[in-house]
Amino acid sequence: WTKKIKHPAEFTSIGADMEVVVLEIDKDNRRLSLGHKQLEENPWDVFETLFSVGSEHEGTVLSIGEKVSIISLPYGVEGISTQKHLKKEDGTGMEADEKANFRVIDFSKEGKKIMVSHLRTYKEDPKKGNSSKKASSNKGGGNSNINIKVEKTTLGDIAGLADLKEKLEKEDK
Repeated sequence: WTKKIKHPAEFTSIGADMEVVVLEIDKDNRRLSLGHKQLEENPWDVFETLFSVGSEHEGTVLSIGEKVSIISLPYGVEGISTQKHLKKEDGTGMEADEKANFRVIDFSKEGKKIMVSHLRTYKEDPKKGNSSKKASSNKGGGNSNINIKVEKTTLGDIAGLADLKEKLEKEDK
């Protein structure tokens, strides 16, 4: 989102037209603070909706470090994962260039960080006490074995409302 510029000439030139926004006015010193970057949409606002906590995405392990590994996610975004979250169901660890599903376990727009876990795609979250597979396959969040019979009522079924409906129909005629 931010581009580091080594030299201003790489960004623009003297006399060039460009859109800016006034950030600050210092009347005493006769100075204006202008900003160009503030006119661009912050992609992390969009990423916040795409990579919400609990969402799953296919990713590729880019590099494996001692403490954290970098995971390539869709849209050119990179997430981080600790070694314990790179465990596969068979107990082995993931390797570089390996593709797998990852669950977002933390998202920080301010810190521009996305924490992901492969482990949480198949194993219980000890803090929540629910199985990730069960939670993702049962979108209602309840027990799928329970059948609840709900009787629907229409306005015509309720005696008081039926009388009111009849009265309104007579008034319309």
